[in-house]
Amino acid sequence: MPSIDLTGKAAVVTGSGRGLGLAYAHALAAHGASVVVNDVDEAVAEAAVKTITEAGGTAVAEVVPVGTSEAADRLVARAVQEFGRLDVLVTNAGILRDKVLWKMTDDDFDAVVTTHLRGTFTCARAAAVRMREQAEGGTLILVGSPAGQRGNFGQTNYAAAKAGIAAMARTWSMELGRANITVNAIVPVAATAMTETIPAFAPYIEAKRNGEPLPDLLRKGEGFGTPEDCAALVPFLASEAARGITGQAIGIGGDKVALWSHPQEVRTAYADGGWTPGTLAEAFPTSVGAELQSVGIPAPKLPEA
Repeated sequence: MPSIDLTGKAAVVTGSGRGLGLAYAHALAAHGASVVVNDVDEAVAEAAVKTITEAGGTAVAEVVPVGTSEAADRLVARAVQEFGRLDVLVTNAGILRDKVLWKMTDDDFDAVVTTHLRGTFTCARAAAVRMREQAEGGTLILVGSPAGQRGNFGQTNYAAAKAGIAAMARTWSMELGRANITVNAIVPVAATAMTETIPAFAPYIEAKRNGEPLPDLLRKGEGFGTPEDCAALVPFLASEAARGITGQAIGIGGDKVALWSHPQEVRTAYADGGWTPGTLAEAFPTSVGAELQSVGIPAPKLPEA
């Protein structure tokens, strides 16, 4: 089994005061990386740093909401100031403002896109500039979501941002390849404050709080586990063992890891001289329309309570 050793590397993990972000920061520190923990709440960020250092890791806190170029520059500068370099960026920070389309306000849309999509862009740009200056390669790990891969009811803003993040990972993997900087999107599924609101998962999460393990029908059947299960992917992608992996969307949760496909043409049809509305209406149902794609995150296949 290859050894995953990140000793001497420095990482920034946005939105890492709690939940999945904290699990990513802990996993990186446990494998030797020094970590800048980021959160908007100073007490939460400092508490996260304390848990990492008490476990033998190295971490500092930088309290700033991601989204602006100034915030991104602060995060990169803090890593360089404290650790002398930046090798890994994990763009985890995010918020939710869920509403159906006809009830979603401009502010609901802008707040989510600013944190997720613009925040990923500004932080990745600042990190890429530093990594290219160092000329020693690096790793960008962009946090996506099943909602960005499939769409999700009531999440116009979130799904659009996460779909954009996957597209940015593919684009940046090409742009940064010559600098030996890998860029991948991860698609985590875990028991968090968000997923415990899903009725099918709620009783299992409550049982876990009472000391019961999550059953195989969740861990394997649904690929659903703890934040720590998802965190294993982060130090792997940051390591030399993953140098050849870039431009991918990789799902993880519970006992399951999966590679998501890139969007591609499924079926094609041709008409000499081009198409008209009438010829499309005639041919579509039995040609390309014979394999219309499904949308949405599949409902969990769990026994009824």
